Amino acid sequence: MKFSNWLNLTLLITTILLIWSLRDVVILIFAGVIIAMALCTLTGKINKFLGIPRQICLLISLISVLLIFSMSMIIVVPQFTQEFQQLIIQLPSAAKALWEIVTLTIERISRIFYGENSSFVPADIFVFKEFDPLPDGVVLANGITDSLKRLLDIAGNLGAGVIQTIFVLSISLMISVQPVSYREITIQLIPSFYRRRARSILLECGEALSNWMTGVIISSTFVALLAGISLYLLGIKLVVANALIAGFLNIIPNIGPTVSTIFPISVALIDAPWKCFAILICYIIIQNLESYLITPSVMHYQVRLLPAVTLTAQFIFTIIFGPIGLLLSLPLAVVIQVLIKEVLVHDILDKKNLVDPVKLI
Repeated sequence: MKFSNWLNLTLLITTILLIWSLRDVVILIFAGVIIAMALCTLTGKINKFLGIPRQICLLISLISVLLIFSMSMIIVVPQFTQEFQQLIIQLPSAAKALWEIVTLTIERISRIFYGENSSFVPADIFVFKEFDPLPDGVVLANGITDSLKRLLDIAGNLGAGVIQTIFVLSISLMISVQPVSYREITIQLIPSFYRRRARSILLECGEALSNWMTGVIISSTFVALLAGISLYLLGIKLVVANALIAGFLNIIPNIGPTVSTIFPISVALIDAPWKCFAILICYIIIQNLESYLITPSVMHYQVRLLPAVTLTAQFIFTIIFGPIGLLLSLPLAVVIQVLIKEVLVHDILDKKNLVDPVKLI
């Protein structure tokens, strides 16, 4: 192997190791790219409709997003926050009610099989060990120390979250102002013989992300509205919080819709246990309508992902990037699938200069 080949291989390995060590920053940059794509898509729609300069369209897009966000903070968020706090408070009571229902059911089954005289006594779930009581001063000191540690941890996490949010928003604004310039800078890092092809692949990745975002916004809105209507008709409390949770978790396929059913079922367990089955049926119907009616109509141009691919992407990206990887697993999978299809399959495996197997016979 020539020295230049060894040098290129060393640079490639070094780049991969560097990206891996900075994976937390890379995923934040990708989040900023997604937000920038959303702004660019909205700007493009306005530009196509009004025919005015792009910078003015971008300003209109930013003002529209800020107005929608401000109205949500004023109208929706206070109601959601209040109901969500009540929802969290009711979770322990719901768990207790569920345990009582399970215990009663097992006891009835036991009486059916073993007679009326048999009784079911739940086994001890928790084994408590006896500890020697500590002096009051030691207990008070330990409590103060633990409280300070928790406050410092919370403050550190909030500070890191604020910094990360500012970083993502800054990246998204910078890219949305000059998307072509940043795209060309990225293309300059690719060998010259492949730059034209890379430009078309990046455009296809951007189109796939735009289609994905449009479809997710429409389908999540649809799910939130139907969930809210269903819960209101069933007389379930905390409708706004449960509906918004259902719409937000719809972004995370497979896992999100399943988790979203826990909250309204918890409320129904305290109110009327029979409503749990009605909520479960309603949510199953909503998800089927979203999967077979809404998704095909708004995502027929989008890159389609198989369920196994989606689940694998969620598992892998959650391990690598943490919770934000789970949230961004689908757009990451969309981009990776486009890259695999265009680079690996089309440009490498399907090259015309490959040996024809018929000639080998």
